Amino acid sequence: MIRRRFLGLTLAGLGGVLAIEGMDLAEQKTVTFRISGFTCITCAVGLETLLQKERGVIRVTASYPESIATVTYHPKLATEQSLVTFIESAGFKATKRA
Repeated sequence: MIRRRFLGLTLAGLGGVLAIEGMDLAEQKTVTFRISGFTCITCAVGLETLLQKERGVIRVTASYPESIATVTYHPKLATEQSLVTFIESAGFKATKRA
């Protein structure tokens, strides 16, 4: 099993949900990424948990068997590129799924 950097990424993004309060959720966007590097369900669950704490993220679902992560986010607080950077900092590779 490949050990990911889940523990190195702490609660730095805890303000994610709190920052969304009062914002217009009609502006939310959803993107699905193909994730390379999932070796087990724990990888998907760990990434999902970390992304949920990232600033601007509203909702995340990650699937190990499908190797995807679908992220709904507020575009004023996060971008697709910032999400890719975050995913890669966790030890995975993310590419936008067409």
